[in-house]
Amino acid sequence: MGVRRVVAERLRLEQADSGEQPWRAWGPYLAERAWGTVREDYSEHGTAWDYFPHDHARSRAYRWNDDGMGGICDDRQIFCFALALWNGRDPILKERMFGLGGDSGNHGEDAKEYWWYLDSTPTHSWMRWRYHYPQTAFPYDELVHVNGHRSRAETEYELIDTGVFDEDRFWQVTVDYAKAGPADMCIAVTVANRGPAPATLDVLPTLWFRNTWSWGMPNRPVPEIAGSPGRLAGTHRSLGHIVLEGADAPDALLCDNETNAQRLWGQPGHSMYPKDGINDHLISGAPTVNPANVGTKGALHYRLILAAGQSRTIRLRLIQADDEPEPLDLRDDWQAVMRDRRAEADDFFAELIPAAAGPEEAAVARQGIAGLMWGKQFYHLDVKQWLLGDPGSPPPPPGRRYGRNNGWWHMNSFDIISMPDPWEYPWYAAWDLAFHCVSIARVDPAFAKSQLLLLLREWYMHPNGQIPAYEWSFGDVNPPVHAWAALRVFEIDGGRDYDFLARVMHKLLLNFTWWVNRKDIGGLNVFEGGFLGLDNVGPFDRSAALPVAGVLEQSDGTGWMAMYALNLLDMAIRLALHDRTYEDVATKFFEHFAYIAESSYQQGLWDEEDSFFYDQLRLPDGYRMPLRARSVVGLLPLAATTRLSASTLHRLPELNARLRWLLNTQSGEYADVISARRLSPEGRQQRLLAMVGPEQLLRVLARMLDPEEFLSAYGIRTLSRAHLEKPFTVSLGGSEFTVDYEPAESTSGLFGGNSNWRGPVWMPVNYLLIEALREYAAFFGDDLIVEYPTGSRRRMPLSEVADDLSRRLIGLFVPDAEGNRPIFGATKLLQTHPDWKDLIVFPEYFHGDNGAGLGAWHQTGWSALVVDLILTLPRGPAPS
Repeated sequence: MGVRRVVAERLRLEQADSGEQPWRAWGPYLAERAWGTVREDYSEHGTAWDYFPHDHARSRAYRWNDDGMGGICDDRQIFCFALALWNGRDPILKERMFGLGGDSGNHGEDAKEYWWYLDSTPTHSWMRWRYHYPQTAFPYDELVHVNGHRSRAETEYELIDTGVFDEDRFWQVTVDYAKAGPADMCIAVTVANRGPAPATLDVLPTLWFRNTWSWGMPNRPVPEIAGSPGRLAGTHRSLGHIVLEGADAPDALLCDNETNAQRLWGQPGHSMYPKDGINDHLISGAPTVNPANVGTKGALHYRLILAAGQSRTIRLRLIQADDEPEPLDLRDDWQAVMRDRRAEADDFFAELIPAAAGPEEAAVARQGIAGLMWGKQFYHLDVKQWLLGDPGSPPPPPGRRYGRNNGWWHMNSFDIISMPDPWEYPWYAAWDLAFHCVSIARVDPAFAKSQLLLLLREWYMHPNGQIPAYEWSFGDVNPPVHAWAALRVFEIDGGRDYDFLARVMHKLLLNFTWWVNRKDIGGLNVFEGGFLGLDNVGPFDRSAALPVAGVLEQSDGTGWMAMYALNLLDMAIRLALHDRTYEDVATKFFEHFAYIAESSYQQGLWDEEDSFFYDQLRLPDGYRMPLRARSVVGLLPLAATTRLSASTLHRLPELNARLRWLLNTQSGEYADVISARRLSPEGRQQRLLAMVGPEQLLRVLARMLDPEEFLSAYGIRTLSRAHLEKPFTVSLGGSEFTVDYEPAESTSGLFGGNSNWRGPVWMPVNYLLIEALREYAAFFGDDLIVEYPTGSRRRMPLSEVADDLSRRLIGLFVPDAEGNRPIFGATKLLQTHPDWKDLIVFPEYFHGDNGAGLGAWHQTGWSALVVDLILTLPRGPAPS
């Protein structure tokens, strides 16, 4: 029976991939936050959090997308479904998650709610979402006031700190989704009173149409939802009929998804029953729901009175049809669908996750995949239209045409995209997405491949070849990891889809050329690039004007480009072994790598005395000033490594000839980065290509694996702990700039202050460093033994070091010997309470000393790389 269930989910994926059945057409594509985003910002100076704040969200129709709690929508976001709640004490309905913007939080943006993505299959045939809602009044003002008065040196003030969860006075709300068909969703909303006394909760499953008709565009008729007891029946020109039906005949409340201009600006609006009509009717009894029971937004109203410890499940069904369907089965068939989809999901993940992983690791992997699946969002933005404004709206301030993203007029997005975090980062980021795709490929390789290709398409990639970074600044520069991710996804998918590989490579040729032309100012094969995703890792903002005249030559930028060249070399070799026309391309990128890797030494990025790579300032008079902050900037060159086998060189004679020419005619100039040769464990000759060659490798690793520097109990820190006692300080332009070790939240205001690369553990760079160690291990085998940790007198091969680093990262999420998960830090409620302790989050980064989760708490995008570590970790005994 288990095999049959696994086949059922696989069959759905195959049907979706082939186009036979649109199983991906409905999913959790509704963002947790649309307010405060760039898309909805029509201010003159780009003040997104102020222009469209949380207080407007219940009353103001969104232009480009929508949001809701635990919601779903179709892949064009014509309809949206989500949950609304009211505890009888809040001043507003709980329709969306609350949090603070960059200027309100003492460490930048931060959600002040607790919700979890607990489950999802890749076709979204089974999903589960959980939320804990206080029974006392939600402390909106207190959270704003306390955080607003805390300094950057203080911790964030969280919802738990307010005491609203004392005595377990909260509602545990779980939403389960199970598909009976691609457009037939059975839904269970289970509410449990965790408090010590009877309590009342209003539950409002809500269906609405995204507002596409109010902006003055032609041929945008207004759809309609009609309500009757237990039923909301919508009609839409392109969607047809969509019906939400609920058991027990609850009342239907209807209003319009239109802006309440009277409330916001004292102006007449388009509807007597605007977007916040259901809110105002329920909270204050206002006559703001349509007595005719029609509109474009509707809710089924359940009022639950539950005793302490009691729970109740609301049964719902949402279906799309050509004609309005007859009454829907909410009993036997509904129960069978729920039961079967959950069982199929259990068996799907049981087959995916190695049995040796153990139940705790299996739970982490499954919830990590759930976070990835729930992180898929509908993303709509026509940048030209956004810059110019809509016909039916006031024109934007003229300055917008010269402000944010004005050079990206070509971009027109209307896609489902993997987001870093559905609340804190509800927009794609290029290098985040590349990491997402590695773990996504474990369950849905077709979707992973489509995501990587998407950002390379003509309506995303700039005509000059740049890949868009993220919506706050598409023209910013993220590390070039697309080629690396494409190779990993290609391998995970079985290494057979050469069409995918070729499509990716053709576009990345343009992007690589953009990097060479734009980010190597001196033509010296050492690269700049700006912050490169590492935010405040340096003493000053690397994306802003320098404090003095000159050029900042970056070890990470150069390392990323050496890695990029090797990735494209690997890609070209794989293609050339099937199509010899790619051999010239392989030769090109082999030479590019050699030039870049050697230049990092010739141009002074490598510091022989310190045995480390540093950024350096090249001043107009030619003087080079190394910035001797020991950070991940100097470790990333390790990722630029690969191996060439003798058989590959034999089959590609032009590449072999070029390699020998470089070695034999260039006075040994490139010997350090391409000359190492040895037999593989299988007895085959192989050659190492590495920016960090054998002579430098042990010295760099001695620092990286030193607990007094980079090695923590939970992975590799991003800054050496040596800077705790000896901060790095440099004087430039009459000012002093300092980098000191900060294991937790940043005290720097760079990049909004909500990101810190001065000490914490970050999953993506750890993952790349582990991969690099495995690549070196595959070359040296057990012949290269290192002291691990440095100073311990214990020695082991690099493969075992990589395994142990993987275990340290996995150890962030699983209970330790005392039963505590390091990610939850000292928060007792999360560590010990049975209703909280197994609800796993995937933080953006981790405290460099104790592993506590920091930053965005739903950054399942790249922190879900732990899923890949769990699925691939060798299961031998851990080193003693």
